[in-house]
Amino acid sequence: MKAIVLINKGGGSAGDDARDKVAAALAKAGIDGEVELLDGAALADRAKAAVKDGAPLIIAAGGDGTQSAVAGAIAGSETVMGILPLGTLNHLARDLGISFDLDDAAAVIAAGRTHRIDVASLNGRIFVNNSAIGLYPLMVEDREGQQDRLGRSKKLAMIVAGLRTLARYRHHRLSLTVNESETATLDTPLLFVGNNDYRMEMPRAGYRDRLDDGRLSVVVMKRQGRLALFAAMLRALAGRSRPQDLIRLDDVTRLSVASRRHRLTVSSDGETLHLAPPLDYRIFPAALTVMVP
Repeated sequence: MKAIVLINKGGGSAGDDARDKVAAALAKAGIDGEVELLDGAALADRAKAAVKDGAPLIIAAGGDGTQSAVAGAIAGSETVMGILPLGTLNHLARDLGISFDLDDAAAVIAAGRTHRIDVASLNGRIFVNNSAIGLYPLMVEDREGQQDRLGRSKKLAMIVAGLRTLARYRHHRLSLTVNESETATLDTPLLFVGNNDYRMEMPRAGYRDRLDDGRLSVVVMKRQGRLALFAAMLRALAGRSRPQDLIRLDDVTRLSVASRRHRLTVSSDGETLHLAPPLDYRIFPAALTVMVP
């Protein structure tokens, strides 16, 4: 089996020896992999070029950002995507049941079992996990700034970012149009859009049971005071949200988000973007073929 293998040299927990580890795991599984170590910004272009050249299999070795970039290039084509999780969280690999052990993940690819899954998009930009507007992307932006400027650990920077964001945050007034028909305007500190349904209850909070249901997961946090909001966020992180904390929208395949603001800070699979509204979210059923256990 031949494959093009793309590694994000600056992503997740790949480490300096990522190329050697990946090459060894692939060789053990009997995969002839052409391993390329790239900057994150070059991943999508390289994957697109490989798809254009008719590559049958592209293996994305990295975290969720790497998987998202490669998936965006492959979606809608006949090229199959293999996953070698090297990141910190690896949400896509986890929800597909792919082991975080490199040898085991390579064995999944070698076995050759495929499955078609959905992808979602934000203004035409593909994501495989989720996107958010409001508190979360602002906290991520603050956290990344602290890590770059002060060298703080990810955990400490996120705690500081969370407290600062809560102290200065104002609610967004958003107009949501669901499936091009129903429209509602509301004030919210957080709008979450997922590729397929995300569980909110323990012990599987944050997990998806499937990625081929053809629907977006849309969750809106209700407006409340700062102390109540802080408590609601803690409950959400613990997977113990209450009905009064969140509004869930069902059977969404397309969502338009309008705002009076000139720019909205948005996260998409961990990357922070600044986009002019309206924002257009869509689901693309069975658009990506992946190797699965």
